[in-house]
Amino acid sequence: MQKILILTLCNIFFLTSGISQSKVMTPEQLIELNKVSAVGLSDDGNHVIYKTSTFDLKTNKHTSKIYSVSVLGGNPKSLDEVGEQVKNKNVSPDGKWKLITKDIKIQKVSGIDHYNDVPNSNVLIYDQLNYRHWDTWEDGSYSHVFIQSATDTLDKGIDIMKGEPFDCPQKPFGGNEDYIWSPDSKKVLYVSKKLDGTQYAVSTNSDIYEYNLETKQTTNLTEHNKGYDTHPVFSSKGTLAWLQMARDGYESDKNDIIVRLPEGDVNLTKDWDGTVNGFIWSEDGSKIFYNAPVGGTVHVFQIDIPIDEKNQLQPRQISEGQFDVTGIIGQSGNYLVVSRTDMNHATEIYNLNIETGEMKQLSEANNDIYKDIQMSHIEKRIVKTTDKKDMVTWVIYPPDFDPAKKYPTLLYCQGGPQGALSQFYSFRWNFQLMAANGYIVVAPNRRGMPGYGVEWNEQISKDYGGQNMKDYLSAIDDVAKEPYVDKDRLGCVGASFGGYSVFYLASRHEGRFKSFISHDGIFNWKSMYGTTEELFFVNWDLGGPYWDKENAAAQRAYTEFNPVNFVDKWDTPILIIQGGIDFRVPIGQGLEAFQAAQLQGVKSRLLFFPEENHWVLSSQNSLVWQREFFKWLDETLQMSK
Repeated sequence: MQKILILTLCNIFFLTSGISQSKVMTPEQLIELNKVSAVGLSDDGNHVIYKTSTFDLKTNKHTSKIYSVSVLGGNPKSLDEVGEQVKNKNVSPDGKWKLITKDIKIQKVSGIDHYNDVPNSNVLIYDQLNYRHWDTWEDGSYSHVFIQSATDTLDKGIDIMKGEPFDCPQKPFGGNEDYIWSPDSKKVLYVSKKLDGTQYAVSTNSDIYEYNLETKQTTNLTEHNKGYDTHPVFSSKGTLAWLQMARDGYESDKNDIIVRLPEGDVNLTKDWDGTVNGFIWSEDGSKIFYNAPVGGTVHVFQIDIPIDEKNQLQPRQISEGQFDVTGIIGQSGNYLVVSRTDMNHATEIYNLNIETGEMKQLSEANNDIYKDIQMSHIEKRIVKTTDKKDMVTWVIYPPDFDPAKKYPTLLYCQGGPQGALSQFYSFRWNFQLMAANGYIVVAPNRRGMPGYGVEWNEQISKDYGGQNMKDYLSAIDDVAKEPYVDKDRLGCVGASFGGYSVFYLASRHEGRFKSFISHDGIFNWKSMYGTTEELFFVNWDLGGPYWDKENAAAQRAYTEFNPVNFVDKWDTPILIIQGGIDFRVPIGQGLEAFQAAQLQGVKSRLLFFPEENHWVLSSQNSLVWQREFFKWLDETLQMSK
């Protein structure tokens, strides 16, 4: 098997050697790529409208453009604005009303709220939890949905959540998918987690509410379900469907599609061993199209609407290939319009033939850039784990790969921890860029990831330092057997749970790695529990608080799985990256880790972004991130080159 692989890679080398003068991806090019996002289908269904956003490093400015292209393909046409080409979902079907959202001050929080004679005070006063979320301190304001006359241009209307200390759209990532009109224009459906304070912080129980314009009454449509209820959508026939997770507190529970039929609610994907990302109705309302992780990729499935609960149907996979379908924009006759990406290409818009699965690229925002860039070879490798299971592992090779040479190699640790390691294209953790800098990248689909059944997905909860860590090492050990991997130049990198993985492996890698990079990783589970904002996450995945001495699962997490307890074993260079307004993995995690490394004399560096959250969103900050990332690797892995 090894000889066959080497011969295959040799063939790849000889086939690409003729274009060895081609350019490879650079950090500057990555940041200046066009970012494509769909606006929607035109009213007649014949065209797709999309936007491109580009950042210019020289001017430090973003520019956006709007385009229209036929669903069947052709030359995109530049537009001045979206205009009336795409139906505004916030306007009622009868055209009389529209929905807007705005923040309403409801609770007293600041010093001036409580004491009007201290206008220059800077203080926040809280009586319960949920005092900050993601990257923002709560100020007593809540986002509410308002109904206005369609012709009203003033900032007024009916607040359908009047006086309630709850949000719609949901924070921190909710958008206009959180509120919709009923087909008869008489009701508004909206998503909200109607819990306050500490209860909000420990629960995932969002619901779908129905506001009646005539009676002014609100009804909870999903009161029976205690987990997430999100993304309500009506079919052309007026049938309601939404996404649902069953268990309260489990943010990565199996995501199912629920349809409300006259006979009752039906879980369409109950017997399907997977989890749904998103869905749309078919034009005729007889079926649903959804995308979901499968085998290290994300693809489109079709499932018909059953007559009743007893008539359950199995989904049919439509798209196949080594890429991700990241979103389904809409249906136009025999085609779906989708967004697609892979590890060598940023997002573009495609059509997808519903019957054959064939795809055609519609937008070409980055074609001129990619045509001059030499691509990486992406290999899907099957690795045997310590418990004899097959694990998909992506291996990304440098564009000018020569199997006769030896390459520094990086183990990439995915975040989540239940995030899919699919054919994504990140503008920070970009495998194409890592490979372009001369590194082989090993990206295992370890325990905890979706796409391999619910059991594989759920195994990681309460076992953070267990089987998934063995999976990581199985992957790097397997690839390191290859003659082209330099075992003296192995690195380990990751963010969030991946950053935690780096901190954890730094004390027990048994000399495998010569360099570590951790971005916003958890270093100390006790201080993490005391400062993170969404407590349902740590309650579910760790088992509960550190003071619960009777909880065996939790005590194991705070002792055996806690990197701070083993930091005395750190002996390998480590770069620690931390965002200053990351409230999910707060600032103390990175600072504690850096201080421990420094005081023990371990070569270490702190890359601190005061105004970044759990991500790096500023383009120029991203460029510094990339430069420091590769500078560190060059210092710690390339010395024996």
